[in-house]
Amino acid sequence: MEYETQTTRAWVLRPEVKSADARREASFALEEAVSLAAALPDLEVVGADVVNLRKIQPGQLFGSGKIEELKTKLKAEHIDLVLIDGPVTPVQQRNLEKEWKVKLLDRTGLILEIFSDRARTREGVLQVEMAALSYQRTRLVRAWTHLERQRGGLGFVGGPGETQIEADRRAIDEQLVRLRRQLAKVVKTRELHRGARAKVPYPIVALVGYTNAGKSTLFNRVTGADVLAKDMLFATLDPTMRRLELTDGPEVILSDTVGFISDLPTELVASFRATLEEVLAADIILHVRDISHSESEVQAEDVAEILSSLGVDEDTPQLEVWNKIDLLEGDDAEAMQKAAARNEDIFAISSIDGTGIEELLSEITQRLQAELTVETISLPFSAGKERAWLFEENVIEAEEQTETGYDFTVKWTARQAANFRKL
Repeated sequence: MEYETQTTRAWVLRPEVKSADARREASFALEEAVSLAAALPDLEVVGADVVNLRKIQPGQLFGSGKIEELKTKLKAEHIDLVLIDGPVTPVQQRNLEKEWKVKLLDRTGLILEIFSDRARTREGVLQVEMAALSYQRTRLVRAWTHLERQRGGLGFVGGPGETQIEADRRAIDEQLVRLRRQLAKVVKTRELHRGARAKVPYPIVALVGYTNAGKSTLFNRVTGADVLAKDMLFATLDPTMRRLELTDGPEVILSDTVGFISDLPTELVASFRATLEEVLAADIILHVRDISHSESEVQAEDVAEILSSLGVDEDTPQLEVWNKIDLLEGDDAEAMQKAAARNEDIFAISSIDGTGIEELLSEITQRLQAELTVETISLPFSAGKERAWLFEENVIEAEEQTETGYDFTVKWTARQAANFRKL
């Protein structure tokens, strides 16, 4: 049965409890929440408010007076969906939906909905489904409204052609077991692909950064690829890799990753860990920042926290890439470029007009070549596997046969040396 696409009218609310250690301006947090909502198709954000609270009400989130005031506003604007930028308990959600006669979605639900809409690879789709089920499992068991699958979303938002389905915890757990099995097969296949890549001595350079920092635009510029690059949160979800030949340097694999965001749902941190494995294996990490954004410093802190939680090795070289320098006005742009020039780990660039990109690539070349060390190793005649590996990796500078085996002079990266010792 065909349904006409209808636009869901949404209102964004940012509950703000005043605290001395608040890192983010409420207005900027609200702006980001509106951008998140705008990332969903068929959703029209009609309005948005910061709601200042003395404290969170456990049963209804807001006080009764504020609930009544918002009810009048939502009814007058014919709102279908309220998006709360923050956590909402199942009890609060049920009470507010009943009071306002609208659907309600918290930040976690919204991000899951966006991820579901954007995931393209089999692995990405499975990970989102698992994260969504884990999220649902934490809610009270009740009837969930699900959107018919024409858009491919999870259906938290609702829409035409809705059906009520009952999902109890046992059903969710059974489905999670099935998804884990399927994901294990997909991950195994990806490990085989990564194993095949590991035999080619290409260093990995991984792009990381806050969502919408311009990673995909930079990726496209230096590789000539055609990755979706939009001024939109979470334009890239599934990891993309391309071979890049550096001028006067080695060939590398450049990896574009999902953008990070503050308060990333814990369900997604766990589910998307595999997606970020390329970062864990990287020889160099490029932390791309939107330096024109007023919250750039806070965003950088969020990225650093997520990298730390993923277990990224502190010894992995990191370069900060101050992107979107072209969006700064004259004096500001010059000041940023001078500030970057004073730090050997920072590069001010524009992925749009190419400013600073040659210098960045030159530094990557130098760092990778500096990482190469020369060693002498001895192998017995019986170590055929290890000898074959050295030839496959193309790291042999000289070979000499001895009475007991071979002496090799090798030139390799620390990652190659570690892989060899695992043999």
